[in-house]
Amino acid sequence: MATGGVVCAVDVGTSEVRAALVASDGQRLLQARSRRGADEGTETFDAERLWDDLCDVLRHVTDDAARPRLRCLAIAGHVGQVLVDEHGHPLGRAGGWADSRGVREVTAAWPDPATLRLTGRPAVTGGAVPLLHWLKDTDPSLHRRVRWALAPKDFLVLRLTGQAATDMTSAAYTLGSDVTRRAWDPGLLAIAGKGPEHFPEQHAATDIVGAVTATTALMTGLPQGLPVAAGGPDGTVGAAAVAGSAPHAVVDVAGTTDVLTQVIASPHERPSAAVLNPYLTPGLWTCGGATGMTGGALAYWARLLGLGDPTTAVQRLGPALRAIPAGSDGLSMSPLLTGSRFPGWDQKERGGLWGLAEHHRPAHLLRAAQEAAAYVVRQAVDTLLSDDAPDTPIVLAGGPSRSPELVQLRADVLGRPVHASSEPDASLHGAALLALVAAGLEPSLEAAQAHTERGLRRFAPQAPVAARYDELYRQWLRARDG
Repeated sequence: MATGGVVCAVDVGTSEVRAALVASDGQRLLQARSRRGADEGTETFDAERLWDDLCDVLRHVTDDAARPRLRCLAIAGHVGQVLVDEHGHPLGRAGGWADSRGVREVTAAWPDPATLRLTGRPAVTGGAVPLLHWLKDTDPSLHRRVRWALAPKDFLVLRLTGQAATDMTSAAYTLGSDVTRRAWDPGLLAIAGKGPEHFPEQHAATDIVGAVTATTALMTGLPQGLPVAAGGPDGTVGAAAVAGSAPHAVVDVAGTTDVLTQVIASPHERPSAAVLNPYLTPGLWTCGGATGMTGGALAYWARLLGLGDPTTAVQRLGPALRAIPAGSDGLSMSPLLTGSRFPGWDQKERGGLWGLAEHHRPAHLLRAAQEAAAYVVRQAVDTLLSDDAPDTPIVLAGGPSRSPELVQLRADVLGRPVHASSEPDASLHGAALLALVAAGLEPSLEAAQAHTERGLRRFAPQAPVAARYDELYRQWLRARDG
């Protein structure tokens, strides 16, 4: 492994933007984060504000000592779409991972199921194709001005380098790419009223796609000419950081939503309800998908109850939360405030609360939200793993992995071992791995992951509690479907 070089890693999440300078051994030298607004990144967001957030965190991590050693920058980012004009200026509100503009219209207009299979999606989801289809009908003049349809991190790459580029996994989320060929499909793009020339060239996540311009060097503190890699979606990049390319392992990167990722060797291995994506490693694929809002619902309830962010709320109510038994004393909920995704795929579904009684307190609401998030994840895990693989572990990364109590809750609800990553920022770490490979400091993503592996803590389900949660989970399914 080469030594001496430093890379810049960026993670664009729904709740915050993070950046770090990372040495070739994986050690973080400097890091910074910027909170995003509560209404940013889920359904829609202000792309210019996102650019300002990126510039802010980059200025905080680019010091004079590290700048000469910088070799590459890579971004992991939430899925979504930013439409820009020929000057790279955003056109209207950008779409986040839960953006449903155009979904209903495209579902009704989709040519036939065979073409939908090309996208690797079991249903029409949000993406650049539905958004452009919707825009063509609602604002034709704005639709004509669209030069590029970009993922959020691709918009930031365009701003940094002046080059429009994407990776093959992000391309799959547009609904305009044939995922098995890893190429834009003119027939799919025609639904958007655009052609392949309006979508950036697809690259491997570790390909260098441009270099920092003189103008953006002044705005960010990065050195002019710094190579920038294509990057990838945060869930996939985070999964690669904690599990590499291990076949059939299921990784859960938990945040505002939980993103379930299972590496497979063939597209034919994916369950019908799962999304199929090209993996970051050539020749491999992933199946799974984002569940819909989970951690975001906990944040919603914490704000609604006046308890601040989820971390502060859990700290304030810690003893009361730990005293609540399985089932939250009869209180349960659905956290899917913006519709369900994998595996239910119902954009119209909304959250629900049932069993609320006068003896319930704020701690009960937070505990019910934590349990509901685990139930949603169990439904996704059960879709990916058959009943004859009860001991297959789930690798958990993201916010909940930092709390032994929450990891144990996940193990008890899933009825499976959960291996919690000791890496607190999996997607940020994954972006660093991409940059290390792109810079030539590591020969491959697998080697980079092995050299910087953080280790896992194993949590086994507690038999009596798991049995109780199995009963509660089935009750939850009936209540939600009823």
